Amino acid sequence: MKAPNHVPASIVTRNMSDFTAETGNVYESIAIISKRANQISVKLKEELNGKLAEFATTVDNLEEVFENREQIEISKHYERLPKPTNLAVEEFLEGKVHFRTPSEFDENGNLRAIEGQ
Repeated sequence: MKAPNHVPASIVTRNMSDFTAETGNVYESIAIISKRANQISVKLKEELNGKLAEFATTVDNLEEVFENREQIEISKHYERLPKPTNLAVEEFLEGKVHFRTPSEFDENGNLRAIEGQ
């Protein structure tokens, strides 16, 4: 995953009314952001594990295990990335997160027709 330049690496104070613009409800927005942050976290973890798996050894002897410079650099790169929560907040505020509410579905899981369409 490429590190976005515009996402702050640390915590930033936010105006809570910014979160209500899309959903009309702060708590619904936070739930959406939380789910997106979990998706990002899983994706990053799979990506990192895939890259580190290339360096995996089947050696059981601790004396034969050595540090791999490339492995360390990959790990440091992922440590420097913005946290998944920060990425999810930025995506949500930029309107890049697509979501559906449960009220859009009927009891069988089918998408309901939205009034006015």
